[in-house]
Amino acid sequence: MTTFSDAADSFLAPYGANDVRRRAWSQFQGVGLPTTSDEVWRYAPLEGFTLDRFRLVTSPHAGPQSDFARHLAARGDVVRVVDGFLVESPALEGVTITTTDAESSLTGEAPLERYAGDAFALLNAAFAPATVVVSVAAGVALARPLIILNVTNSSTSFTRLHVEVGRGASAAIVEYLEGGEDALVVPLSEFQVGENASLQMVTYQRLAPSAWHVARSTGVLERDARLRQAVVGIGAHYDRSRNDAIMRASGASNELRTTYLGTGEQVHDFRTRQFHVAPRTQSTLLAKGAVADHSRSIYTGLIEIERGAKRTDARQTNRNLLLAPSAHADSVPNLEIRENDVICAHASSVGPLDEMQRWYLESRGVERGVAERLMIQGFFNEMMVALPADVAALVEADVHTALDTVEVSA
Repeated sequence: MTTFSDAADSFLAPYGANDVRRRAWSQFQGVGLPTTSDEVWRYAPLEGFTLDRFRLVTSPHAGPQSDFARHLAARGDVVRVVDGFLVESPALEGVTITTTDAESSLTGEAPLERYAGDAFALLNAAFAPATVVVSVAAGVALARPLIILNVTNSSTSFTRLHVEVGRGASAAIVEYLEGGEDALVVPLSEFQVGENASLQMVTYQRLAPSAWHVARSTGVLERDARLRQAVVGIGAHYDRSRNDAIMRASGASNELRTTYLGTGEQVHDFRTRQFHVAPRTQSTLLAKGAVADHSRSIYTGLIEIERGAKRTDARQTNRNLLLAPSAHADSVPNLEIRENDVICAHASSVGPLDEMQRWYLESRGVERGVAERLMIQGFFNEMMVALPADVAALVEADVHTALDTVEVSA
């Protein structure tokens, strides 16, 4: 196969003309890859990006597992996904883990309508091996985290994940992404949290520095549902993550924490949307990241409050550390409010390490380099404490290892 289009036609040959995969591919061809002239992609390093660099796969490829993945696996019940294929899942009472090719979206919309303008989501709809469905039955409380080890050993990985938490149930899920040398990794996830249910969802992205990571997730919250979501991005050349939450019944509550560490020429591009449809709902968004060397970060957030969503309480905060003069951060918080009886706030900041805090530490005998390291660790600590207790220390230690390679320059 000489081009990605040739490989796509071969991949889709077994499917009928009206199959959702063929329609997704056709829709993608109509949309085309984004360009920097598109407002939502204007900061992306798309110059020279082409799908012809990547190859589609029809089966998972075995590869080595990192020490971190092994340590993480020991802290919960393991689901293994390789190159987008489910290869291992545990047997747990009250939990079913299956794959399906069914055309569905947990939002209630037709998938090709929901993702109509999203080129990478359409690629996922066309080429994901199947949808991995994790269903937690009503009233079930998982005693240990469910660990999803998502490894990319091939040139492409299109993972699709649906998590369904039944009424009154509770679960903690940690998804860890690694591998991806010179690969395109496009996860598409949806979470449905039932009435009075609770889901803690953590995504830790530690892909190879040459990977392209373009992810999108949507949480759908029913009455009195709670979704606590943490997204941590360390790896990839281009790391784009869009995280949406839809509070569609009263009492629903969403807490989202996103964080990133940029080094070298990395670009971290985080986008969020908290959509309040029903009254008396709540959302809290905290995005914090640091960029060093020539790296760049972009945060674009939207709180959207629909007419009738009275007594909504929505907060959005973005903080950015610049660790080098050549690093750059953009912060674009947005509010769209169509109701009067609400509480809504947003804040953002971009700047270097606080000189007074550094002076204070140095005045107490702490060497300058150590003082800077402590300040950066403290900046990230607020994000780490939100992780499940079983895995927080492990992830924090790994993030600190990454921080050890960062040089702070005035």
